Amino acid sequence: MAPPVLLVIAHGSRDPRHAATVHALTGRVRAQRPGLRVATAFLEFNAPSVPRVLERLAAEGAAEVVALPLLLTRAFHAKTDIPSVLREARARLPRLHIRQADVLGPSPLLNATLGRRLREAGVRPGDIPRTGLVLASAGSSDPEAIAVIAEIARELRHTGWCAVRPAFASASLPRTEDAVRTLRAEGVERVAVAPYVIAPGRLPDRIAAGAEAAGADVLADVLGPAPELARLLLDRYDGARVPVGASLSA
Repeated sequence: MAPPVLLVIAHGSRDPRHAATVHALTGRVRAQRPGLRVATAFLEFNAPSVPRVLERLAAEGAAEVVALPLLLTRAFHAKTDIPSVLREARARLPRLHIRQADVLGPSPLLNATLGRRLREAGVRPGDIPRTGLVLASAGSSDPEAIAVIAEIARELRHTGWCAVRPAFASASLPRTEDAVRTLRAEGVERVAVAPYVIAPGRLPDRIAAGAEAAGADVLADVLGPAPELARLLLDRYDGARVPVGASLSA
């Protein structure tokens, strides 16, 4: 029997870099697991939509789909939008079994991706003890999502950075520029900004603008199609398709 189809559900953006990055990431997932069918859909702004992809998969004879939200925290889209779309699809397509996987974060693999992007931006291991880090996320009005970002920042503080501050591009405070300036006021010698976002777009651009305005020394790239992130997508897929208490080898 064929394994379930992995359906990666991204938010979507008017910025063409967003969809290009999502497709590059799903391409890396395919490369890491040959033979797995990987489909991509978007909640808004981009095609194809989630309902259209599920309808096509059902018409092509797929029996099971693992729907994976390409989201870093459990906020509105993960709790409301995607479950609603999937419920409607289950009602229309009763022969297609659809499971929703968990969101991507938090995960050590995401922290590893952040580390990769910071190294690529020029942060060396010897720089870390004298560098303050701004963990800049998209932001959310959901308290659970904000608490997760704050907890990740606390965890990163224990990996050698002299200070770590969370920041948000929307919905929550502080903004990236304010977090950078706070670290400067505290006497931090160097400041690096790490966008905790998957793909380019309006909010990542706002993070970059804030880092530049406040004079951050380092601005890392978005997480993008990193191998660690592709591995995390497969981990979430495996977790959703295997019943609790079962093993992959069972």
